[in-house]
Amino acid sequence: MDAQGILDLSRWIAEAGLRGVPETDLIGGFCERLVAAGVPLTRTVVGADTLHPTIAGHVVTWDSTGRNAAEVRQTDYGGGDGDPDIDEKWLRSPFHRLYTSGETMLRLRLTDAAEGGEFPVIEELRAQGATDYMAIVNRLGPRAAIGELDCIFSSWVSHHPDGFSDAQRDAMLTLTGTLALALRGHAMAHIANTLAETYLGRDAGHRVLRGHIRRGVAEELDAVLWFSDLQGYTRITDTAAPEVILPLLNDYAELVVTAIHRHRGQVLKFIGDGILAVFDRSSAGDACRAALDAAEEARERCKELNSRRSAAGLPVTRFYLGLHQGKVFYGNIGGVDRLDFTVVGPAVNEASRIAAMCRSLDQDILLSSAFAESAPDCRERLISVGRYLLRGVGRPQELYTLDPEAPSATP
Repeated sequence: MDAQGILDLSRWIAEAGLRGVPETDLIGGFCERLVAAGVPLTRTVVGADTLHPTIAGHVVTWDSTGRNAAEVRQTDYGGGDGDPDIDEKWLRSPFHRLYTSGETMLRLRLTDAAEGGEFPVIEELRAQGATDYMAIVNRLGPRAAIGELDCIFSSWVSHHPDGFSDAQRDAMLTLTGTLALALRGHAMAHIANTLAETYLGRDAGHRVLRGHIRRGVAEELDAVLWFSDLQGYTRITDTAAPEVILPLLNDYAELVVTAIHRHRGQVLKFIGDGILAVFDRSSAGDACRAALDAAEEARERCKELNSRRSAAGLPVTRFYLGLHQGKVFYGNIGGVDRLDFTVVGPAVNEASRIAAMCRSLDQDILLSSAFAESAPDCRERLISVGRYLLRGVGRPQELYTLDPEAPSATP
């Protein structure tokens, strides 16, 4: 490639990165343009770690060795626990060599049987007829890195008898820096979305990333409110070993959160062992029915979890749940430089008071009269438990629970 070709491809990468072209299209387009410029490229792998609660990183592979058009695919790898096979593959890879040695590029002529024998991937490529291999690492500085994303790896393979020329090698070494910069922009956007959704909730996270971050800016929301907490949590923490408390919280939170999300609810806050969630009546076709279905699903999953934990000799519990319907304010509340995106209003307080009544009424799930009135199609699933005056609420109201004789909506 001449200087003009390098400049043109650098400009294309920058423009595609600024437009937010997906990683697969960005890498695929880059490889196709290299080939069109005369570079005998047949296979490329580009990967980087990320910041995600369940995914360690992503790899994009471009491969033109098949009979049809070049294939581009993205795969995730790793997680929190570590896979021995993946770890061993990493330790015996050219990328690990670059990462630990401080080198930028590793060039291997695969026509020379003495080169690269310590790397299993090189032997695989050599057996497939590859002739030339380059591994490149583009490192991020301390202020550009985030989490485990501190570099971007790439490998470049040719099956041409002569492999890459030295000029092509130098051009690709230059261009991968521009490509890495564009990919870092993608990675930062993905990480921002992940963090916002993970710590704020899906809807709240999206609103924050769209710029809804001013204190005091809120909108009125007609919603079904979910407030749940664990039965006997204080007793468990007083009697159980400290190392079992976090797994217990995570086990029960996971089943509740999964049920809420499956039925289009939004988890807004974890309050110790408690969970506050909303089902937006403006976006859900039947928010009351969705909340009831989520409650029944969570209760069934809780029974299954308790069976597994009991068999393992671990402490078990259940959850109390209060469901209420009403108007709330949904938005930013807090100090000037420390905000929380949540819901506030009398209806939130009533939901927590209803959940607190579960203990004294010996019920797992209680629903307000406002909820029952807003869910006429669900009344056959409800049964009254009486009229009560809630602490801090001015007027008494009738409370309901799920009728044990009514057909369950949970399959």
